[in-house]
Amino acid sequence: TTLQHIAQEAGATRGAIYWHFKDKPDLFNAMMERVTLPLESATREASAANEDPLAGIEQVMVQALNLMVTDPQVRRVFEVATHKVEYTDEMAPVLQRHRSARNECVTDFVHALQHAPSRAGIELPIPVKTAAYGLHAVISGLIQDWLLEPGAFDLVPAGRHLFNVYLAGLGFERRAGAE
Repeated sequence: TTLQHIAQEAGATRGAIYWHFKDKPDLFNAMMERVTLPLESATREASAANEDPLAGIEQVMVQALNLMVTDPQVRRVFEVATHKVEYTDEMAPVLQRHRSARNECVTDFVHALQHAPSRAGIELPIPVKTAAYGLHAVISGLIQDWLLEPGAFDLVPAGRHLFNVYLAGLGFERRAGAE
């Protein structure tokens, strides 16, 4: 789409759009920050405040999945970000933002997965960073699949279940109440 199309859809002039945003990537990244910054800060708070790092990750994951299901704005932003963006040269800053967000999430998972095995008395069967990338792939892939057809499965229970199955594959025994 063009900034002219965006302005028309917003009921504004192109000049008004340029007053607030220098270009399309700037507008796109501002849209993303409105929905992702709260989740990113919640991830850091949960991992810092929680004695059980895996429970902290699960708490933030469930919060994010619930937002995806219940907040139409969050869902629309993620639909655009995952299914409707083309990484042209013009959109290179958007690709960089996606990579940065992914890398920050993986870093948070690495920190959690560095401490969790010793607490559980296990040794991970794969390197910590590989496990962190795998966990990210499970969660982000689940969200992307759900966005293709939101009625196909119940996102939050599926997310909880897959999270725990993935952790079991790494050797963690989760509490009996975890689904």
